Amino acid sequence: MEELSMDDPIQLLEAALEFANYPGVQTDAAAEKFLDRFPLPVLLNVLQVQSDMPGLDNALVASLEKIFKTNYGASLIPQYMPFVQVGLKADSQIVKGLACKTVTCLLDSWDEDEVTAVQLVIDYDVYPLLLDCLENGNEQVAAAAIEAITKFACFPQGMEIVFPTNTNEATHLGALAARCSSLGRVRVLSLIVKLYSISSSVASVIYKSNLLGLFEAEIKNTNDTLATLSVLELLYELSEIPHGREFMSGNILLQLLSSIISNKSIEPILRSRAMMISGRLLRDNYMFVDESSIKTVISAIDGVLALSETQDIDECETALEALGQIGSSVQGAQLLLSSSPPAARHVVDAAFDRQGRGKQLAALHALGNISGESRNENMTLNSSGEESLRQLIYKTASRTSKLTPSGLVLSILQQDAEVRLAGYRVIKGLVARTWFLIEICSKHEIINIITNLNTENTKIGMDARYDCCKAIQKAFMMSSKVSSDPSLSGLAAKVHEAVQMGPYGARKLEPQPQVMTADRF
Repeated sequence: MEELSMDDPIQLLEAALEFANYPGVQTDAAAEKFLDRFPLPVLLNVLQVQSDMPGLDNALVASLEKIFKTNYGASLIPQYMPFVQVGLKADSQIVKGLACKTVTCLLDSWDEDEVTAVQLVIDYDVYPLLLDCLENGNEQVAAAAIEAITKFACFPQGMEIVFPTNTNEATHLGALAARCSSLGRVRVLSLIVKLYSISSSVASVIYKSNLLGLFEAEIKNTNDTLATLSVLELLYELSEIPHGREFMSGNILLQLLSSIISNKSIEPILRSRAMMISGRLLRDNYMFVDESSIKTVISAIDGVLALSETQDIDECETALEALGQIGSSVQGAQLLLSSSPPAARHVVDAAFDRQGRGKQLAALHALGNISGESRNENMTLNSSGEESLRQLIYKTASRTSKLTPSGLVLSILQQDAEVRLAGYRVIKGLVARTWFLIEICSKHEIINIITNLNTENTKIGMDARYDCCKAIQKAFMMSSKVSSDPSLSGLAAKVHEAVQMGPYGARKLEPQPQVMTADRF
């Protein structure tokens, strides 16, 4: 077959575009056929000289990425390591990115017990060049460099290079972070998170190298808001790694987050993100932290909500959502209700306050979590927690024109669909308590709305209303005091009938066309 010369770029562009845009994975045979027609040295040379033809470099890079992902293409990489070196130093960002991805393909093509690929990376001094791409490349190049370094660190020889014993060595990640810009430090921390996820043994090395201390130092420096936001998210990713808790103290992380939440001089968005991450962390991970650390976070969020005169609406909604996430577990709900004064008071007050719709929605969903709607089992709390919850709701009702919890609930169900949806969650959670069941039975309008098939006209609304019906029916059956009251037998029968009807009743939910179809002849 005729070999291409560099003087025929149009033919090369057309072929590269066709190869790169092929839908799906290219085969070894396709890669070999392409390189028989356009030899690899020619392609690499075109990239080095940077052709003036628009789109050629991009098409070639996309083609070579697909080629090196095949077994045939990867087998050629060892012969062209000098070109990989040159690519990592190139001015072109897409060429840098290709070189980083080529290193990953090289390492992917060898089993972990093989040393050839790793030795090539070491012999050609590729690792320092990857670090330079991480620090100085664009976003795509930095991501490709992180991927290559992570793959390199999966090998024992690579581990020794990535984590040198000499902390003053230029390639030590701590030393690199110390001389980087703010963006560069965030990228180094992102790499550490990726490396940490490899295995427990790698996480141990990172811990012993004191690299986790870089996160704490960066969070304490709140001068760069964007950088701090990024580091907060990376810390959350770190805590989500299965073996992460083995070496990273949840207590230290919560203390850092609490210090940000309590800092009134920093940007509200930083406090909001810290509250959000605290809530996500405590939603499922109570076993890894001390109760004192949880109380510190709750106290910090309570402090934000207490400053009503200078409150940012978005910050307030985030604080309520965070309390709701903390309260989704029994332990969290009890802590929210046991503090003095209880932090849950903000949730109850806002849930029945119609002054701010977003704030009310956040609070209703939070109250649903605290009351046990999302717990399924163990919906109720210990005696002191239950009494605190009951008193908060009655106290809030007494300060409104509705006077009773049933009046508050009815006002929620008379609002728009989104508020009603949140209201169903609150009822589903609270109705496990006999006192609340008696309250909603005291106003027949509440039962009428919940059992009416026509109350909702969306699937999510119908399902939520039906779940609420089932929860009320279950509460009737569980409470001998209520079920034995003859004056409530009619309501119980009405709820039972609504449950028997199902969420949609006789209606069939069928997809409706959004555009009228044309008449057919």
